[in-house]
Amino acid sequence: MRVLLIEDDPQLVSYLRKALLETGAVVDDAGDGKEGLLKASVAEYDVLVIDRMLPALEGLAVLRTLRAAGNHTPALILSALGEVDDRVEGLRAGGDDYLAKPFAFAELQARLDALCRRRSGDTQPTRLRVGDLEMDLLGRRVTRSGREIPMQPREFRLLEYLLRHAGQVVTRTMLLENVWDYHFDPQTNVIDVHISRLRAKIDKDFPSPLLHTVRGAGYVLRAAG
Repeated sequence: MRVLLIEDDPQLVSYLRKALLETGAVVDDAGDGKEGLLKASVAEYDVLVIDRMLPALEGLAVLRTLRAAGNHTPALILSALGEVDDRVEGLRAGGDDYLAKPFAFAELQARLDALCRRRSGDTQPTRLRVGDLEMDLLGRRVTRSGREIPMQPREFRLLEYLLRHAGQVVTRTMLLENVWDYHFDPQTNVIDVHISRLRAKIDKDFPSPLLHTVRGAGYVLRAAG
């Protein structure tokens, strides 16, 4: 999940960024409405989190401008203004959901997940499978042959990407851009280390390997045969 936080409270941004990164999300942020409008207009996100009371350009104005331009990225309005009239105004301005401050992160995450699932025409499955390896996206569980495999957030995101591209060769560049959000090669062995850890978890002690290295090209996740 790729998230844009449009919020001017640096402490809240730091908290949300850390919490979302721990779930495997990719997070960008903007400290005022104009910056947020620009980033939301030029980059593709799965969901926007927008504060109402922003400097430079108020949050609802950002939403109205995006909607008028045909940008329908799901948006969660996050605001200290939590009365019924405030929520109605936010939803009518183009918001898809509204969460009043203070809030629990677990609720925020659940709402963001729901918005991503409800995207117009979005029929993405909640479970991904290759052979006897299965990922439950809602429960954030991975099993192989019914045995649960513990995953760190980055490992989960890496495996999710490989599962979504099962049978296809996935290059290092694809992994850097979509799992690590790097648009350049940092010249480190970060991919090799994570692939090695992931292979040890999903292939070790099982009769047939699923994760294969394609020399000079990348990696592919596929069932035997």
